[in-house]
Amino acid sequence: MRSKPVEMTVLRRVGEPRLFESRRVLTLILTAALAWSLLNVGWRDGVLHAGGLAALREMGGALLTPDLSGEVLAKLVGSVWRTLAYAFAGLSLALVIGFPLGLIASGVLRSDGGGRDPFRWAARLLLAHLRAVHELVWAWLFVAAIGLFPMAAVLALALPYSGILGRVFAELFQDVPEGPLRALRSAGASETQVFWHGRVPFVLSDALSYTFYRLECGIRSATVLSFVGLGGLGFHIQVALADLAYSRAWTFILGLIAMIVLVEAWSSAIRRRVTL
Repeated sequence: MRSKPVEMTVLRRVGEPRLFESRRVLTLILTAALAWSLLNVGWRDGVLHAGGLAALREMGGALLTPDLSGEVLAKLVGSVWRTLAYAFAGLSLALVIGFPLGLIASGVLRSDGGGRDPFRWAARLLLAHLRAVHELVWAWLFVAAIGLFPMAAVLALALPYSGILGRVFAELFQDVPEGPLRALRSAGASETQVFWHGRVPFVLSDALSYTFYRLECGIRSATVLSFVGLGGLGFHIQVALADLAYSRAWTFILGLIAMIVLVEAWSSAIRRRVTL
């Protein structure tokens, strides 16, 4: 009779959130961080410089009159093609690196979950190292090492994205409910068969959704990498802004927006097919 209250007390303690998992504590920390950030902004110096508002009006007006001359449109097509090539090649290489590393890091191919597997922890450490460095930093390193070649942009995207994708894939594989997996094991399936016939179908939709999201990020990142001299949309945007040719800059920016919209539509169509 006395064991029930003790058990209920233990359950309540287990269910209680830790200090830094409490919503109130997290809200207090975020509010303090926001307040500290706002206090450290140089408000007295002004947010915009003297000609800032005039420049904003000029840029806003240029949006309504993008440069659609033949020369600019030809540059747009070429830069869009190069930017897409960087993004697709970088993401493809990231999948080749990130998927197996994520699989090892998840430990799902071991019956014990890989808790003491040194390869699992080595894979998780490697994934953390890869995603810790921003793609722009990788781009500077590879440009210094191999020059202004397309491979520099591809590697600069592939390395951090492989770390991000590997981490996400590992978490998705680990979060699959155990019920269907136990049913497969009881039928005599090996851990590899359980993975392909139990875990993969369950996470396929989410994995595809996140991969397409990374493709969108890859397109934006490839555009930013162009600012270091690797060519693409970012290079032409940089040149147009330097020349104060805002109408020409908006032409390339609208091209970037169109690419993101098309990738989103493609992602939605594929995810609908997978979930049907």
